[in-house]
Amino acid sequence: MITTLIILALSAVFFVNGKIRSDLVALCALVLLMVFNILTPEEALSGFSNSVVIMMVGLFVVGGAIFKTGLAKMIGSKILQLAGTSEIKLFILIMLVTAFIGAFVSNTGTVALMLPIVVSMAVNANISPSRFLMPLAFASSMGGMATLIGTPPNLVVQEALSNAGYKDLSFFSFTPIGIVCITVGVIILIPLSKWFLSKKEDTKKNDASTGRSPQELANKYSLSDNLYRVRVHKDSRIRNKKLQELNITSLYNLTILEIRRKSSSQSRFMKTVDQKLAGPDTEIQEEDILYVFGSFDNINKFVEENHLDLTESKVSEFTGDNEKLSVREIGIAEVLLMPDSKLINRAVKDSGFRDKYSVNILGIERGNEYILSDVKDVKMHAGDLLLIQGNWDDIARMSKKQSQWVVLGQPVEEASKVTLDYKAPVAAGIMILMIAAMVFDFIPIPPVAAVLIAAILMVLTGCFRNVEDAYKTINWESIVLIAAMLPMSLALEKTGASSLISEKLVGGLGNYGPLVLMAGIYFTTSLLTMFISNTATAVLVAPIALQSALSIGVSPYPFLLAVTVGASMCFASPFSTPPNALVMSAGKYTFMDYVKVGLPLQIIMGIIMIFVLPLIFPF
Repeated sequence: MITTLIILALSAVFFVNGKIRSDLVALCALVLLMVFNILTPEEALSGFSNSVVIMMVGLFVVGGAIFKTGLAKMIGSKILQLAGTSEIKLFILIMLVTAFIGAFVSNTGTVALMLPIVVSMAVNANISPSRFLMPLAFASSMGGMATLIGTPPNLVVQEALSNAGYKDLSFFSFTPIGIVCITVGVIILIPLSKWFLSKKEDTKKNDASTGRSPQELANKYSLSDNLYRVRVHKDSRIRNKKLQELNITSLYNLTILEIRRKSSSQSRFMKTVDQKLAGPDTEIQEEDILYVFGSFDNINKFVEENHLDLTESKVSEFTGDNEKLSVREIGIAEVLLMPDSKLINRAVKDSGFRDKYSVNILGIERGNEYILSDVKDVKMHAGDLLLIQGNWDDIARMSKKQSQWVVLGQPVEEASKVTLDYKAPVAAGIMILMIAAMVFDFIPIPPVAAVLIAAILMVLTGCFRNVEDAYKTINWESIVLIAAMLPMSLALEKTGASSLISEKLVGGLGNYGPLVLMAGIYFTTSLLTMFISNTATAVLVAPIALQSALSIGVSPYPFLLAVTVGASMCFASPFSTPPNALVMSAGKYTFMDYVKVGLPLQIIMGIIMIFVLPLIFPF
C-alpha cells in the first residue's frame, strides 16, 4: 500500500511539474507497479485493451472527420450569423454553439475551429475578441458534460460504475448536468467577462493577436529594426547562383523575404516570377534588390563577404509601395501552435514551413517575450505565436491544417471564410447513426462497437484523404495517459489504499451526511484538476469516490458524477485543460485573468452542482 501511494504521489508531482510529458510519467508509474509486483503484467497492461481507451481512439477519428470535412465549422458559422452585431446575443450564441459542438467533438478541436470564426465576428462587431475567447474555452468544457463521449472523465466514471457491477449510464444521462453547467456558465460569465476581459485598447487595435493588419504586425515585432534592402551588382559573388546553393540562412542567420528585379514594364521594380516569394531554385541576377531580414551585424557581414551594396539602412515599414516590402500578394501573419502539435520541442529550422508551405518564420512571441534573433535554432513551445511571411495563398493553405496550429493573423475576411466540403453530409449522417446506435436500446450494438464502426466508415467514405490522416487526428498522448493510469485504480483497490483514503474521507466528513461527503470529493477533485489533467484526476479519484459511497451505504452515482463534473469544470488555471491553454496566447490573458474570471465561476459552479447532482441522481 505504501509503495503504491508513493508511486501515486510521485506521479502527481511530475504531472504538476510538467517538464516530463504526462504519458511518459504514466508509463513509468505503470512499469513501477509491475517491478514491485503490485500488479501482474496482465493487470498492468489491461488498460490498453480497455473499452474506454478503444472508444476514445474511435472518437478522436470521428471528431477529426467532423472537423476536416468542415461540418462543425459550417454549423457553427451559420448559427453565429444570427447574432449580428449585438454583443450579448453574440456572447450567448458563441457559448451555446461551442457547447453544442463540444458535446460531440474533442474540446481542443472545438476551440481550434471556433477560434478564427469568433475572432472574425468580434472584430466585425467592433468588440474586443478577448471578451469571448476565455468563455469560448470554458463553454467547450461545459458542453462536454452533456453527453457520454463529450469529455474523457465521463467515460472514466462510466467504466468505474460498469466494473463495480452497476447499470451503465446512457448516452444522454449527462445531458441535464450539461444543461445546468452551460446555463450557470452563461449567467455568470456575462458580467465577469464584461468586468475583467473587455479591453478598450484591444478593440481599437484588433488585438488578441488576430485580425491585425500587416503594418500593425510589423510594428508589434519591430520588424523595421531588422529589415534591409541589398543590391546585387555585376561583381557580386552570389550573382547567377540559386538561393539553395547559397545557404544564406545557415551561414549568416538571415532570411531573404523578397527579391525584386528590373522589369521591362513601366514599374520600376517587380517581384519574382509570378509575383511569388523567392524559392530555393530562384536564381539571383544582377541589379536584383534583396529584402533581407536579420540583425545589422549579420547583414553587414553578408554584404561585405559577397560584394553587395546596402542601398539604405532600413526598410521603415511594410506597405504596398514600390520601395517598401509589399504586402499585396506577400503578407505576414501569426500562427498559434496547438498543445498537441507535432512541432512542439522542434527547432524552427526543422519545422518544414519553408518546404511545405513556402513561408518563412520571422519571429516568435512567447509570453511577453519576442524572439527575433537566431530564430532558426529556437525550439518551439505549445502556445507560441509564430510570425510567418509568405504568399497570402500559402498562408490561407496553412489555415486548413488547424489540428497542428491556428492561423490568426490573416485578414479578418479570410478567417471568417467557411470551407464547405462535399463530404460534410456524409460525416453528418455517420455521426447521427453512431449516436442513434448508442442511444437506442433496440439497436443491438455495444457503444464501443458503434464508435469503431463510425470511425471506419469515416475513412472508407472518404471523409479523410487517407488512413494516415485519420491516425493523425488521434491524440496518442491522451490515449497512453489513460491506458497507463487506469490500472492505478486497480492497484489502489488491490492494496487497500483506496479503502484507506475513503475511510479517512468518510471518517472526517461522513458523519455530516452524504451531501457533505460528496462536496468534499467534488472540491478535492476540482482542486487536483488545477494541477493535474482532468483525465488523470478522474482516474485517480473515481475509485475513492466509489468506495466512499459504498462505505456509507448510498448510491455511488452522484459521487462519481461529482468526480467527472469537478474534473471538467476547472476554470481557475490556464493549464488545467487544453482549451484553457489554447486561448491564453490568442486572448493575451495573464494567469490572474483566469483567477479573476475562472475562480468565481468554478466555486459557484461547484456549490450549485453539489445541490443539483442529488436531484438528478438521488443518494
